[in-house]
Amino acid sequence: MNITIGIDIGGSTTKIIGVRDNIILTPMLVRATDPIASLFGAFGKFVDNNDLLISDVERVMITGVGASHISKRIYGIKTCKVEEFLANGLGGLFLSGLKRAVIVSMGTGTALVQATEDDIRHIGGTGIGGGTIIGLANRMLNVRDIDLIIKTAESGDLSNIDLMVGDISKDILPGLPPHTTASNFGRISDLASNGDIALGIINLVLQAIGMNAVFATRGTGHDKVVLIGNLTTIPQCPKMFGILEELFHIHFIIPVNAEYATAVGAALAFLRHMNFTEVN
Repeated sequence: MNITIGIDIGGSTTKIIGVRDNIILTPMLVRATDPIASLFGAFGKFVDNNDLLISDVERVMITGVGASHISKRIYGIKTCKVEEFLANGLGGLFLSGLKRAVIVSMGTGTALVQATEDDIRHIGGTGIGGGTIIGLANRMLNVRDIDLIIKTAESGDLSNIDLMVGDISKDILPGLPPHTTASNFGRISDLASNGDIALGIINLVLQAIGMNAVFATRGTGHDKVVLIGNLTTIPQCPKMFGILEELFHIHFIIPVNAEYATAVGAALAFLRHMNFTEVN
């Protein structure tokens, strides 16, 4: 079948996809604290669910922070390591159908990549990301489960948490509508519910990431930002980035399978003869 498998081994999750004839096959995600366990768990699940034989797999392409733990071929299959920022760029462009964009990978932290068909380069990032959401929620709500945090935020009201421009100015400020955030958590009420706080945490993180993306477009000349990574699955994500899109006239795109973009990019690195390193 000549399937190329791409695997993104993260700190808490491992994503795996197959690519054949430029078609993505059955994206899957496995959670595990041990990168090697999650890698082999994801690979076994993928092969079994797709009724594949080991001989059907031409190449395994791995990337992500956990790839550094892999020193041998996966089940004897030719295995290669791909630099994560390259995988971010390739995957983001492929899934979005764009030829140039700023790619923002939102995981435990956040990485920003300037990507064109001819050049992909890391331009910066921030330590703010999913890890920030979990850490703040643990301290403020005594909750560490990301799914529970997201569920709790559904009942939240930001007016009980954030200070808005309209709260501090009676005048209309150029380019800043009254509903623009003036200070995250600047208006937190003693009556704020857990839902309000959870939504405030998510909003804080997504706004910080979004503003980093806005500044990146100013420096690169791009007007499109492709969002990838686990945080793209947060239900509040489209609305919050939609507000930034309205303010700064930058198009934020969350493609289908955005959380698997880095795994897709790893597979594409082989198919497009990009830079990668063979595992002996």
